Amino acid sequence: MADLVSQPLNAQTLAYWSDRLPAPAYDRDLVTPGVVHFGVGGFHRAHQAMYLDRLMNEGQALDWGICGVGVMPADRKMKEVLDAQDGLYTLVLKHSDGTYEPRVIGSIVAYLFAPDDPEAVIEEMAAPSIRIVSLTVTEGGYNISDVTGEFDEANPDVVADLKPGAVPRTTFGLITEALRRRRKRGVVPFTVMSCDNLPGNGDLARRAFATFAGLRDPELGDWVEREVRFPNSMVDRITPVTTDTDRAEITERFGIQDQWPVVCEPFTQWVLQDAFTAGRPPFQDAGVQVVDDVEPYELMKLRLLNASHQALCYFGYLCGYRLVHEAAQDPLFQAFLLGYMDAEATPTLPPVPGVDLAAYKHTLLERFSNPEVRDTIARLCAESSDRIPKWLLPVIRAQLETGGEIRRSAAVVASWARYAEGVDEQGQPIEVVDRLRDTVVELARRQGADPDAFIANRQLFGDLAANERFRTAYRSALTSLHKLGARATLESLT
Repeated sequence: MADLVSQPLNAQTLAYWSDRLPAPAYDRDLVTPGVVHFGVGGFHRAHQAMYLDRLMNEGQALDWGICGVGVMPADRKMKEVLDAQDGLYTLVLKHSDGTYEPRVIGSIVAYLFAPDDPEAVIEEMAAPSIRIVSLTVTEGGYNISDVTGEFDEANPDVVADLKPGAVPRTTFGLITEALRRRRKRGVVPFTVMSCDNLPGNGDLARRAFATFAGLRDPELGDWVEREVRFPNSMVDRITPVTTDTDRAEITERFGIQDQWPVVCEPFTQWVLQDAFTAGRPPFQDAGVQVVDDVEPYELMKLRLLNASHQALCYFGYLCGYRLVHEAAQDPLFQAFLLGYMDAEATPTLPPVPGVDLAAYKHTLLERFSNPEVRDTIARLCAESSDRIPKWLLPVIRAQLETGGEIRRSAAVVASWARYAEGVDEQGQPIEVVDRLRDTVVELARRQGADPDAFIANRQLFGDLAANERFRTAYRSALTSLHKLGARATLESLT
């Protein structure tokens, strides 16, 4: 496609691109919003929006278009880009053999930036045509304490939204006000569909929104608990952050000027509980596994894929790797990851219907090793205080209960603690990205004098530090990391 004339992507140029790339085969003027989505980032556009676009290309679900919503200040840039491109963007699958597979996605038909006009966001959701409000607001976006499992009522943003007459600013405030208006107007409530990497993500969403609604009005809270559906789901597609290099390469390869394309791996999976208040698109026709019970699939993914990412990233960074595929192709890392998955994670999993776990684990190593995705170690290391407690610590606790192996899991926690000191093995600074950065770095830097300082943080670890078997395994790995380094520590564990 080197002879293509480079052109920007928007509604006016769509006909040009439709002759050259896979692009919407449907009339986008006929698409109307049926979904409001909070948190339009790379993952949503590589996943849920792609599935709906797939349905629309089959002539279905034209009344299930997506209206994106941004709540955070950084979301303003996404609004600017999607407005300029009329909601269109390029999704590029990067195959391990170097093949790029592009497609223009058209299922996002509107985008609202809540800080500019919260009333518009609320009224959009209050409209009867909106039947699903979906979420990718990150693991930390549900305001649930990792230790107590309860909604954090003291969060300043939540407190502000609960003041009488307050204009909602949070996801909780905006969605709850829309539900209140639907209830008052006699409109069936929409379904709240979490697509975040959390065990029981629908159950967590129910707890968060019902609690918030109850704090605002006990009767409203009871109604949300009783009438609103919150399906659980398992979502999976490795989607690295889009870089300027990606933008330039997509323009060079395909001639398409896209301010914010999405690049991802070819693999995708979505397992979704069939629990909806006001109907749903025929997701099963787009390849979604619609099931009664998501838990076996989500535990498989969280404890094998997500926790393995954490097992790889801190050790990988300390060993000098900066790209995921480079570490994943290292035989030492492969042995460590398989050892963790086989001996520690797999024993905690229930049977997973229709899945060959041995094949799944080897597929994960192949996915991690894809050199074209160029996922960064730093991305996997970010926001660890949201990830480790939800993905890895449940494995440790389950294994402690049964007397199972925990050496590798405890070493992963130690590798995070060593990474969080903020200095690598060559004395170079590490940029620790975490909502609890100040806390975790301060605790990590006290480890020389107190080896248990990091795991004594009950907000993150609960009472794990009191478990002698875990504490012994953790201390052993941490000592090895300090005295011998990351690679020698891995060798001792494999």
